[in-house]
Amino acid sequence: MFGTDYLGRDLFTRVVHGAALSLQATVIAVALALVVGGLIGLLAGFVGRWVDEALMRFVDTVLAIPPILLSLALITALGYGTLNVAIAVGMASVANFSRVMRAETMRIRRATYVEAARTLGTRWYATLARHVLPNAAGPVLVLAVLEFGLAILQVSALSFLGYGAPPPAPEWGALIADGRNYLANSWWLCAMPGFVIAATVLAVNRISRALDGEWTRGTR
Repeated sequence: MFGTDYLGRDLFTRVVHGAALSLQATVIAVALALVVGGLIGLLAGFVGRWVDEALMRFVDTVLAIPPILLSLALITALGYGTLNVAIAVGMASVANFSRVMRAETMRIRRATYVEAARTLGTRWYATLARHVLPNAAGPVLVLAVLEFGLAILQVSALSFLGYGAPPPAPEWGALIADGRNYLANSWWLCAMPGFVIAATVLAVNRISRALDGEWTRGTR
């Protein structure tokens, strides 16, 4: 279907096999960013005062650095490999989740039911777990789906640069990197993996828009 590569290997089979590596790294990256960024935003928005100020200055510093440059710096420190690529991409995306979670937490902590729980003497961690976190999680989960598409691009970019799994692992970015030397005569070596990456990212973006629409209608 996709032709063969320069060694006669079926390209479609390698793309399908590489999906496990690339998507696994993407899932780890998004999960790491969701957990770490969500905790930072939840703590900053609920506690406030100097804790909010300190955490948000850290987040602003991370946002000032382009994600791909931050990922390159982290993976240089961590070393090469699929897992390290996932960690680097995930840490570079922490700031986005932190800001969204903080905004939602600050909005919800002023709600009537949260004030009622505090008036009744509910402990702060119980209020946080039962009332604030479940109601603030919706927009953050929508962001996680959207960030999944961006993480695919970043993981593929780092793999293209040679920071992912060593050959002959068929990561999507590595497949494009392998085919660029034969682009003049075998254009499909780069075009087909690139098409799969683009189609996957577009599909994820459509899902995130649908979820965002459902969440917006549900909160009206």
